Amino acid sequence: MKNYAKPGEVMYHVGLSVEMLQGAKYALVPGDPGRVEGLAKAVDKKAVFLASHREFTSWLAHVAGEPVLVISSGMGGPCITFIVEELGRLGVTTFIRVGTTGSLQEDLNLGDVVISKAAVRMDGASKAYAPVEYPAVADLDVTVALRDAAKELKVPFGLGITVTTDSFWPGQERYDSFKGYVVRRLQGTLQEWQALGCTNFEMEAATLLTLCSVHGLRAGAICGVVAKRTDSEAVAPVKVYQTAEKRFQKVAKRALEKLRMVMEGG
Repeated sequence: MKNYAKPGEVMYHVGLSVEMLQGAKYALVPGDPGRVEGLAKAVDKKAVFLASHREFTSWLAHVAGEPVLVISSGMGGPCITFIVEELGRLGVTTFIRVGTTGSLQEDLNLGDVVISKAAVRMDGASKAYAPVEYPAVADLDVTVALRDAAKELKVPFGLGITVTTDSFWPGQERYDSFKGYVVRRLQGTLQEWQALGCTNFEMEAATLLTLCSVHGLRAGAICGVVAKRTDSEAVAPVKVYQTAEKRFQKVAKRALEKLRMVMEGG
């Protein structure tokens, strides 16, 4: 039996209530609180601020007449658990992670977007919800909507398996950390994930996909490439960030429009 919020009840971490969401079933979830306002206004110029509590900044937008919550998760899998647990209680049924990523394949360039059809569970948080054998798989309708939106908008994209880690440095086999050391069990993993055809590194998708599957919710993920790990460990300059951001904003909006039509049977 699902534990939905009571009328007027404010969720402890995200600082939101059912009434504040106005019936929103969809949530766009960037990691960075600083990315929320821009994303909300990109999908709806009349979007309004809702709350800012801890790392969770939220705005309410409307897409094709449908209320859509735009809320930051903060970085990493543990923060995603708060989003899914509390927004699920508030009636949100569909989550789309929107963020940035490092590509692992030569044909994924800076500024492209990557759509996750599944994720490797190198995080820790999802293991509190399901054994490691349980797959982190994106919802089919959400994934198809994102893919078709990117095609329609002529946004360069890749569709593949994301590697989600808890660590930006050793977890993604980066050597530009303070000490410059990667533990032995993680040395060589970059090449291994590339050989296995994985598309990108990031820090939230696997947790989101696993939790939503466990809870009977829908989830997908789209990220803009701001580091090309086949070339270097460096993060791209601001101009690349801006290109990637504009692209995933447009694709997310169009995907929401398509999902609404699917839900209405149109």
